[in-house]
Amino acid sequence: MKLLSSSVARPALLASVAAAALLAGCVVAPVPGTVYNDPYGGPTQTVYAPVAPPAPYYEVQPALPYPGAIWINGYWNWSGGRHVWTPGRYERPRPGYHYQNPRWSQGPRGGWQLHGGGWHR
Repeated sequence: MKLLSSSVARPALLASVAAAALLAGCVVAPVPGTVYNDPYGGPTQTVYAPVAPPAPYYEVQPALPYPGAIWINGYWNWSGGRHVWTPGRYERPRPGYHYQNPRWSQGPRGGWQLHGGGWHR
């Protein structure tokens, strides 16, 4: 077995140490997305808006991404002082649960309130 000369070994060693130092600062973080407090429960907050939501968008359902996928319709949310469309999506079915879409209703003191949807038993 032939050993590397010190002129070749030293740069290789320095490159390895530098690469290890750079990787030590790396963080693996999850992709941002929907966060569930209870993966099978719906949101507990009711959102209030001073104006009624616009008519829902017509969304074309894409092809099923996998067998058994369930289409969740999009809806108007309230964010930043205005209605914002939340697009529909596919989700995996959850045994023993059904999905209830979010819905708007006229509030008791005027305005409108969004009742959050979610997975319910």
